[in-house]
Amino acid sequence: MFKTLASPDATEFAGKRAVVTGGSRGIGAAIAQRLLDGGAAVVTTARTATDETPKAATFVEGDISTLAGVQAFAAAALNELGGVDIVVNNAGAARAHLGGISSIPDEEWLDALNLNYLSAVRVTNALLPALREAGTGGAIVNISTGQALTPAAPLAHYGAAKAALNTYGKALAHELGPAGIRVTTIIPGNVLSPGADLIRQNLADGIGVSLADVSAGVPLGRLGDPRDIAEAVAYLVSDRAQWVTGATLVVDGGELPVI
Repeated sequence: MFKTLASPDATEFAGKRAVVTGGSRGIGAAIAQRLLDGGAAVVTTARTATDETPKAATFVEGDISTLAGVQAFAAAALNELGGVDIVVNNAGAARAHLGGISSIPDEEWLDALNLNYLSAVRVTNALLPALREAGTGGAIVNISTGQALTPAAPLAHYGAAKAALNTYGKALAHELGPAGIRVTTIIPGNVLSPGADLIRQNLADGIGVSLADVSAGVPLGRLGDPRDIAEAVAYLVSDRAQWVTGATLVVDGGELPVI
C-alpha cells in the first residue's frame, strides 16, 4: 500500500505554469494534482474528463493523437496560462493483442505511434517557443513504459512507440540544454491505473492465469500507485533536479532490468 506522505510544500511550484497530457485519470491525474498541490497552475487534456480529473486544473477536452488536436490544445493551454514552464507528456494507451505481433492491425501501429510518441513530439514543438520565452529554464518530462525495455508481443506496438519516445527525449535534452530547458524520461513499472489494470486483466485471461500471477515479481512487494510516479515527476521538474537532464528514471519497485 502506498504510504501517505506529508503535505507537499504548497509554494514549491508557485508561479509555475504546467501542462499535463492524459491527465483525466490514473498517472496523469496524479501528476496534475501533485503539481497543483505544489502551487502550480495546471492545464490538462484527454478525450473526456472523469471523476479523477483534478477539479482545480483547467481541463481541455481533445484528441492529441492528431496534429490538429495538438495545435488546438496548445493554443487553449497558452491562452489559459499565458505561457508555460513545465510540460509533462503523459498521454498513452494501447490494446493488447493476444494473437501476437502479426495480429496487430496496421492502423493500430499507426495509432500507437500517434498517441504514444508523436503526441509528445507535437505537444513539445507547439509549446517550445513559450518554454524558451519564459526564460525560467523549464522542464519537460516524458512518461514512457516498461514495455519499452522488456516488450511483450501483445503490446509490441505500444512498446515500440514508447521506445521511440525514450530516444527522442535523450536527443531533445542535448539540444535544449544550452537554453536551460531540462528533458527527462520516467519509465513506470506495473502501476495501478484504469488503463494498465485492463491490460493486465486481458493478459491474465488470455493466458489462463490469475491477475496476481501477472502482477507478481515486484521486489518491493506491491504494485505502483499513480502517486509514486507523480512524486518522481515533482522531483524532476523542481529545482532539486536542476542538474538532471537526459536521464531516464525507472520507477518500478525494482521489477524491471537496470538500464
